[in-house]
Amino acid sequence: MEASATTSPLDDVEYLSRSPHRVRALSALARRPRSRAELRSVMGVSASTVRRTIRAFEARQWVHRRGGQYEVTALGAFVATGMAELLDKLETEQRLRGVWDLLPTEADGFAVWMWADAVVTVAASEDPYRPVNRLKSLLGSASEVRIVGTGLAVLEPCLSELCRLATDGVSVEIIDTPTVVEQLSESDPEQVARAAGNGTLVVRRHSDLPPHGFGVFGDRVAVVGTDPESGTVRVSLDTDAPTARDWVASRLDAYREAGPPLTP
Repeated sequence: MEASATTSPLDDVEYLSRSPHRVRALSALARRPRSRAELRSVMGVSASTVRRTIRAFEARQWVHRRGGQYEVTALGAFVATGMAELLDKLETEQRLRGVWDLLPTEADGFAVWMWADAVVTVAASEDPYRPVNRLKSLLGSASEVRIVGTGLAVLEPCLSELCRLATDGVSVEIIDTPTVVEQLSESDPEQVARAAGNGTLVVRRHSDLPPHGFGVFGDRVAVVGTDPESGTVRVSLDTDAPTARDWVASRLDAYREAGPPLTP
């Protein structure tokens, strides 16, 4: 298939996306020059398919031959980068489809582009605690923790991890509903009191929290979506993007001002 000057950009997108091996081939060539034999190994197709793909790439001026290898042109590298970004976005969008309504809205200042490179963790029937375990892993080496409305403070193993961090001198702040705060105080009073005793654990009660949660976990920030009926954590997004961090920080400040910390 040869490309003409009148070909629509959508035709090229269709050409690349119609067979996964074409995207793999262009991405592989964008990393380094390769021979036909190497491309066949990367693409997992027949030699004749490799030849047809190379001819189509050459017709679009995406690759050219140098000696016994093919290398990507500046145009080809541009297309390869764009396709990789598009596929990443679509992969993220697919993971979020079933849980999008559990996350903040545009009215909250939330925009998906701020979380474009986020790690998306969705609960599954075979692993319902996947998001909770992801958030627990973020606690492991966090230099500070600030969480609002996630309910994590009463979920094991997160509770023990939060108390351990506070006992070790890490600043931990929890802002949650009166019900969660009460459960926290009753879950393990001795452990919570010990963690709060040196002033590094601060608990605030808030009666008007959003249906989603968010927080700071060291150098990463996260937003958490919970099931409105069961209260279970269904999805988490975490990133170190500055724009997402600014969004979380501004929201955190707003809820922090709502009330004084509770006495341990």
